Order: sequence, then structure tokens, then C-alpha cells
Amino acid sequence: MSTPTSATPVAPPRPRALSSLVRAPLFGSSIALLAAVIVFSILSPRFLTAGNLSLVLQQSVVIGILAVAQTLVILTAGIDLSIGAIAVLGTIVLAQTAGEIGAFAGLLITLLVCVALGAVNGGLVTGLRLPPFIVTLGTFTAIFAATRLFAGSQTFPVTDPVVTFLGTTFRIGAFSTTYGVIAMILVYLVVGYALTQTAWGKHVYAVGGNPAAARLSGVRSNRTTLSVYLVAGVIAMIAAWAALGRIPNADPNAFQNANLETITAVVIGGTSLFGGRGGVLGTLIGTLIVGVLRNGLTLAGVDNLYQNIATGVLVIVAVAVDQVMRRSTTR
Repeated sequence: MSTPTSATPVAPPRPRALSSLVRAPLFGSSIALLAAVIVFSILSPRFLTAGNLSLVLQQSVVIGILAVAQTLVILTAGIDLSIGAIAVLGTIVLAQTAGEIGAFAGLLITLLVCVALGAVNGGLVTGLRLPPFIVTLGTFTAIFAATRLFAGSQTFPVTDPVVTFLGTTFRIGAFSTTYGVIAMILVYLVVGYALTQTAWGKHVYAVGGNPAAARLSGVRSNRTTLSVYLVAGVIAMIAAWAALGRIPNADPNAFQNANLETITAVVIGGTSLFGGRGGVLGTLIGTLIVGVLRNGLTLAGVDNLYQNIATGVLVIVAVAVDQVMRRSTTR
């Protein structure tokens, strides 16, 4: 007679779908955005009003647009510390040229200047194989100084309706917004489509994810990287135009924290600083988190310096989370 053997305990199946959902970059950023909205709506009854939510969107336009450019660069395992300075120079160029030769010519010249500066960054990174951090840190310093010299350390008021068009307000029911918000959404849609539906987008991810494999697959890494910096220049021009719509006054000292805030938005949105993983949808969520944080802390009466501290802490936390996720996926 055979003796019965004790049944080996079977481990319960892991909820793989739930685990994958929790590990998804958009899950964490979406929960963070929802938590921030709940907290600030409790702290201030004004937070969830239509007027304040509209203000959050309008205040996020410039950083939101620049964050798209930062996303593209970071996807290639680079970083652009000069994108804010390029946009500020763009506002000065646009304000001056529009007053002298007309708005449309000014927009074209501003576009050429911003793209040229993007080409300088891309050319130094791809041609001389210099680290993007060093290249863009150097160009940031040079562009910032050149902007102040070009402007004579003065501000330039703008009255041309074409230049200030993106600041025009219109209503959708009880909700008011600006054409700058529409421009930001269009930038996200166009770049998001390019990243997910075109060969160029696949090459961008390949260059950032595994450069050696990308080259073996026939991807022209230098050309792709250079194109990313050129597109970043185009986006910086759009941000400059939106900035003059938001505040019709070109200031050479504006947006000094733009680099930090764009990197914060990108990393919080789930794009890896090591390249090859992420996307603009996450960046949009990250941008809204930064905007909600600043707006909520302002309504709560928190000093701007403490807001900067909170933004810096967010960067550290987001990078730490990214590191943990990378280690967990490589096990």
C-alpha cells in the first residue's frame, strides 16, 4: 500500500497585471498628481475653482512646451541645460525684430536663431563626441551672457497682436483658457505622434536605449541625435512665442529655473535620465505636477524659496525612483 505523501504547498500566483501596472511610469506620476490635487483642494477651497485650474494650465505653458524638448534630448541619454536660455534669447530677438521689421519676419528670425543654437549643441555632441551635460552647460553660460549683452540688461515691452496672440484668452463654458495652452497641447500631440508612430521616433528610443545595438541595426545615431537638438530649437522658439503671450515683456533674466523645472517634469513623468524609456504623455503629467505644486503652495502662503526647495526634492525623489525601477527590471 502506498503511503500518502504530503502535498507540496503551491505559492499563490503573482498578480502580474497589477505588478506591471504599479511599475508603469505613468502609474506613479498619475497617483502623485491625483494626491497633489486632493491635498491642495483640502488646504485651499480656491484650488478646484475653474479660474484657478485655468491659471495652473496657463502658468504651465512655457515650462510644459520646453519640457517636450527636454524629453527628446533625455530620451537620447543626453540632457539640455541650455533650453531655457535659448527660449529667453528667443523672446528678446522676437520682441526687438517684431518691432523693427514686423511680427512674421521676427518669428522667422527667432526660429532661425533658436534652431541654429540647437544645431550648435547637437553639432558639439555628435561631431566632437562631447558629453551633452558639458556642452549645454557651456552654451547655457554663453547664451545667458549674450542675451544680457544683446538686450543691454533691459526689458522690452511687446504690443504687436501677432507676437502676443498665444496669450489671447477665450472661454469654453465656464472655463477660460488661452491659445498658448492649445499650442502646448498641439506640441505634445505632434511630438507624441512622431515618437510612437514614425521611424524617427523608434530611432530616438534606440539611440538612447542601446547605442551600440542601434548602430548595428543601421540607425544613424549622430544624425538622429542632431535632429533631436534641431527639433528642440524649434520647440524653444514656440516656447518663446508663448512666453511673450503670457507676459508681453521680454526680460533677459526670465525663466532662470526653467532647466530645473523641465528636468523635474520629465523625470517625474517617468522618462529615464539614462535614455530609451519614457514619453511626452508622462512629461505632460509631470508638468502638471510641478504647476499644481507651485500653485497650491502659493495658495497656502508658502514662500517661493521653499517652493524651489520642494522642486529640488522632487527631482531627487524622481531620480531615486527611476534608479530603483531600473534595478528591479534588470533582475
